[in-house]
Amino acid sequence: MNIDFLLRVFIENSDKDAIIWRGKVYQYKWLNERINYWIQVLENFKVKNGEVVIIEADFTPNSIALFFALIEKNCVLIPLTASVKNKKQEFIEIAQGERIITIDNDDNITIDKLTNIVNHELYLELKSRNHPGLVLFSSGSTGKNKAALHDLTGILEKFKVKKKVLRTVTFLLYDHIGGVNTMLYVLSNGGCIITTMDRSPESVLELIEKYKVELLPTSPTFINLILISEAYKNHDLSSLKIVTYGTESMPESTLTRFHSLFPLITLQQTYGLSEIGILRSKSKSSDSLWVKIGGEGFETRIIDGLLEIKAQSAMLGYLNAPSPFTEDGWFITNDQVEVNGEFLKILGRKTEIINVGGEKVYPAEVENTILEIEFVKDCVVYGVDNIITGKTVFADVEIKPEYNAELAKKEIRSYCNNHLSKYKVPSRIKIVEAINYSGRFKKIRKRDDQN
Repeated sequence: MNIDFLLRVFIENSDKDAIIWRGKVYQYKWLNERINYWIQVLENFKVKNGEVVIIEADFTPNSIALFFALIEKNCVLIPLTASVKNKKQEFIEIAQGERIITIDNDDNITIDKLTNIVNHELYLELKSRNHPGLVLFSSGSTGKNKAALHDLTGILEKFKVKKKVLRTVTFLLYDHIGGVNTMLYVLSNGGCIITTMDRSPESVLELIEKYKVELLPTSPTFINLILISEAYKNHDLSSLKIVTYGTESMPESTLTRFHSLFPLITLQQTYGLSEIGILRSKSKSSDSLWVKIGGEGFETRIIDGLLEIKAQSAMLGYLNAPSPFTEDGWFITNDQVEVNGEFLKILGRKTEIINVGGEKVYPAEVENTILEIEFVKDCVVYGVDNIITGKTVFADVEIKPEYNAELAKKEIRSYCNNHLSKYKVPSRIKIVEAINYSGRFKKIRKRDDQN
C-alpha cells in the first residue's frame, strides 16, 4: 500500500491531536478511520485506480483524509484552491480531469464526473508504473501557469525518515508545493496542523496565540503584512519558535525589522519549486539572506550565475509545456544567485531582471532600498519598455496615509539617487492605495501590457 508508513504513524499516535479546524480537534484515530471511509466512498462512486481527480478545496479535515485516500487508490490528484478560481476551467482542461470533488467551507463534499479524455503521454507513463500522481500549477508572478506532474511515490519517500515536528499553521495553500510539503511533513511525524481559511495577519496571529503554534511557514509578502498591520501588538506570540519564508525574494529591510522585533524567533529561508519539491535549507543566521540548500535526494550547481537542481523528487514533466530539464537531468530554476562558499543568495528570477541599457537591475534590490524609507509601507518594482534603454524601472509604492503623495515621491526619488546607481533609480514612482499580491501571498509584478 502507498501510505502504509503513514498509516502506521497514525495508528501509533491514535490519541494525539492531528488537525485543528475551526476550533475542533481531530485526532489521528479519526484521521485513520476517515481515510478508510473515503476509500470506501470512492469505491461506491466507482472511482477507478489511476483516475485523474480534481480536488477543489483548502485544508479541512475531509480534504486531508481524501488526499491520502486518493493516493491509496493510485489516483492523480490535482488540488485547486479559491486562489486560482479565475483559471479553474482552464486548469481542469489542461489536467484532463476525469472527476471533480468539491469541498466547501463547511467541509461538505460533492463528487461529479467530467467528460475529459486522459491521453497525455506522461499520464500513460505514470499509469504504467501503477503509481499515484500529483499535478501542481506554478504560481509565478508573471507569465503562463504550467502544470507539473509528479510521481507521488518519489515525493512520499523523503517523509519516511523521522524528523522533529512542531505545531504548525497550514498557511501555504492546499494546491501549493509548500502547503503539500507542510501537511506531509507534520502528519508523517505525528504532529498537529492548525488549519485556516482566513489568512489575514490578525486571524493567523490569533491562531498562533490560541493554539500555541511553534512554526509558521509563510512568504515575505505576508511577513511584511504582519509588520504593516501591527497585528503582532494584539497577540502573545511567545510560543512561536520558527518562521520559514520562501516563494519570492525577501527584502533585507523587512527581514531586519522582523528580526529586531522578534529576536527569539528563528527566521529560516526555504527553497522549493513546484517542479522539484522542497529542498532542505539552512540560513546563515536569522537576519541573513545567505542560505545553504540541498540535502539528501538533491544536487545543486551554478551555471552562468543560474541555479540548477537535480532532484530524486523532480516532476515527470509539464502537461502543457516542453521539458525544462537538461539532457543530463538538471532543472534550470532561472534563479540568479550569488555564491559565498556553501551559501547562496537568491537575487531574483532571470525573467524579472530589468535590463536597462545593458545593465541588470534586480527588482528586489530596488524594493529593499525603497522599503528602508520610514513612511513606505510596501512597494513593487518592475520593468517597462523604453525606446532608448530597452527597459526602464517603474515602482508602485504604498505609503502611510498621513504622508503627502507628491512630497513622498520626491523623497523616494532623492533617497534612491543617494543609495542606488543611476540606472537603478525608478524613472516613474506611482503612489498606490495598496500593492497587489496573489492569493498565494506573492507580489504581482506588472508586465508591459498591464501598465
